[in-house]
Amino acid sequence: MSSDAKSYLKIGDVARMVGLSPSAIRGWESLGLTRPRRTESRYRLYSKEDVRQLKKARYLRKVRGLNAPAIVQALKREGAIRPPSDGAAGAIGPRLRQLRSKRGLGLAEVAKTVGISVGFLSALERSQMSASVGTLRKLARFYRRNILDFFDPTESNTRLVRPQKRKVLEAGPGVRMELLAWGNTVMEPHLFRIAPQAGSGESYAHEGEEFLYLLRGELKIALAGEEYSLKRGDSFYFESATPHHWKNPGRSETWVLWINTPPTF
Repeated sequence: MSSDAKSYLKIGDVARMVGLSPSAIRGWESLGLTRPRRTESRYRLYSKEDVRQLKKARYLRKVRGLNAPAIVQALKREGAIRPPSDGAAGAIGPRLRQLRSKRGLGLAEVAKTVGISVGFLSALERSQMSASVGTLRKLARFYRRNILDFFDPTESNTRLVRPQKRKVLEAGPGVRMELLAWGNTVMEPHLFRIAPQAGSGESYAHEGEEFLYLLRGELKIALAGEEYSLKRGDSFYFESATPHHWKNPGRSETWVLWINTPPTF
């Protein structure tokens, strides 16, 4: 199993942690409360964020007496349940397959070069798994593309981007990247939403410069072995060529305005 998939939980483990039956958890999924990933053999894999959602739902049912639809509506009002994007999160799979096919490459060749398993790459291409930021960077570098190509921003920049129109990538368990502008830009602006204990995975580096502004929560970022702790309101700048990795060490979701320039992630 790849490092990206190791932090996922199987449905039996989640059932024991939350105190719900597997059938109840599958029922919550049908209402949009969780969005588990799938393995090649179609087994469900749950993130820590899914577990937190299910615990909230169990609390609302047991303590407040809400039924399933009322729980979903309550969590939507809190912003805890986000609607799926218009194909943005799932578009990376077909895009990766297209990039590989155009070069006439096999799964094994790409997987070996990038340093991931064939099974994991296959699942990525079928949109059954999501990759960490570190793995996305490796894939982008291998295909000589940038992160914007994974969003597949074919439509022109509209200047004004409403929250519901943002393009989205799920970059591994608990990391959501929302693209804030696209088109003929010299900057790559994102809103990163990082679940507790989620992060980038292994260190990565690339060309350019980066600017971060902490909107909510906390973030630990390590550059060439030196670690920095960022809190709400802090800003941070560094050169992207410096190997770096990061993580949300807190108990609540972290929001980061994250800008790369040029867009050569």
